[in-house]
Amino acid sequence: MNEAVHPRDIVLIVDDSPETLGFLTDALEQSGFSVLIATSGKAAINVVDRITPDIILMDAVMPGMDGFDTCRSLKANPGIAQVPVIFMTGLTETEHIVRALESGGVDYLSKPINIDELRARIRVHLANARSAQSARMALDAAGRHLLAVRGSGSIQWSTPQATRLVNAATGRDDGLETLADHIRTWLEEREKHGVSKEPLIIHQHGKPVLQLAYLGAIGGDEFLFRLTGVSQTSDDDILRQNFSLTVREAQVLLWIAKGKSNRDIGEILGLSARTVNKHLEQIYVKLGVENRASAAVKAANALREV
Repeated sequence: MNEAVHPRDIVLIVDDSPETLGFLTDALEQSGFSVLIATSGKAAINVVDRITPDIILMDAVMPGMDGFDTCRSLKANPGIAQVPVIFMTGLTETEHIVRALESGGVDYLSKPINIDELRARIRVHLANARSAQSARMALDAAGRHLLAVRGSGSIQWSTPQATRLVNAATGRDDGLETLADHIRTWLEEREKHGVSKEPLIIHQHGKPVLQLAYLGAIGGDEFLFRLTGVSQTSDDDILRQNFSLTVREAQVLLWIAKGKSNRDIGEILGLSARTVNKHLEQIYVKLGVENRASAAVKAANALREV
């Protein structure tokens, strides 16, 4: 009788042994899984570029790129970072087990593989992965600006709101990648001194644009941060005084002058699109202009004169 498995459960098997691939493919397909195979680390990376598996079975010893390096490469991809990797190998020394876990694996099975044990472990890790995914989806739905990182500074996951905020504030489509070094240094300093530090401030062109508040550890090597946009206070004051704006109107105008869209401004300041539009209406009246381009020019001129 087949195991009751969700039809979307896709297993990627990475192994250079045709015998192992054949044995595992037959056994897992009979249990209701969809199976993908890769005979090398590079082939595995190519596969996940096209299809995201639900779980990966990784041979540790392969020619060229071994399983440990392959796992690290896969985990560097945010879309794959949460996919559980179970290592399979004849190596049983403690150092190899440690390497498997340090490279991002969640479990370790010694060859020859006991298929019943493998199925049981797959079920456990799929359930854990789905629970974590459900929690992240709940955070996404709540509109929270959150991201989780490893001690190395690499991004484990981020809510869509956090990703948009970072991209808007840094002016880059890959803004999250620019945070890794800053976060790693911050975490190292925190561990070194053994005390909480002030929030991490990210600067762009010499000015603060993002604040990361540390919320705590959520795993052995996973840390949670909340993001907020940092407005340029001195520039805010200049615009507010020049055009008799409210604090919030000055903040909106400042980001208009920086070329940000209404959606970006909303993400940075934590405002709805409707609220941003309401502020824009008042800004146009107070500046005596009819569109955002004219408002941006007036704001830029005011800042340039200081």
